[in-house]
Amino acid sequence: MEFSDFNFTKLSDGLLPVIVQDAVTLKVLMLGYMNREAFDKTVATGKVTFYSRTRGELWTKGETSGHFLEVVNLYADCDSDALLVTANPIGPTCHRGTTSCFDTPDEEGFIRRLSEVIKKRHDEMPENSYTTRLFIKGVKAIAKKVGEESAEAIIEAVDGNRSRFVYEASDMIYHLLVLCEQMGVSISDLEKELKLRH
Repeated sequence: MEFSDFNFTKLSDGLLPVIVQDAVTLKVLMLGYMNREAFDKTVATGKVTFYSRTRGELWTKGETSGHFLEVVNLYADCDSDALLVTANPIGPTCHRGTTSCFDTPDEEGFIRRLSEVIKKRHDEMPENSYTTRLFIKGVKAIAKKVGEESAEAIIEAVDGNRSRFVYEASDMIYHLLVLCEQMGVSISDLEKELKLRH
């Protein structure tokens, strides 16, 4: 993708609107603008760089705070007059210290984030981690836990106990995510399968 590929007929100031989205949780993090130099620097360094309209200069997100946005992918929109950047945020994105510059609930996308934490536990196998102990025990033990937690969630649902159902269903989902990681299955794999059925 080149900066010249974009359609600037509707952008009188020559600046490209850029939406940054968390590559894992899909949460929208911020909006900024790029000129050609900012775009080229973003591509070259792998860190999101904007053009500051107020200061009239380039700024790489995180250059003072250390909270960089590491680029995963770049996508032009259908009219080629806006850019979507998926990124891995290093720390909070907003200057207020929040995950996003938009005040949407932080719970959005948490299951994906949890899945990433589980994957990291599997890769690193830290001591004193319950998740590590599950991976050491293997697929049969993990599958057994999924079954146990599923049964407990069913019991609470049948009894009409909403709060206990939420608790048990959360246990079930956590253990299912561990089982998915053990089987080499990602949330994206599940989404693709569900999309095929839809």
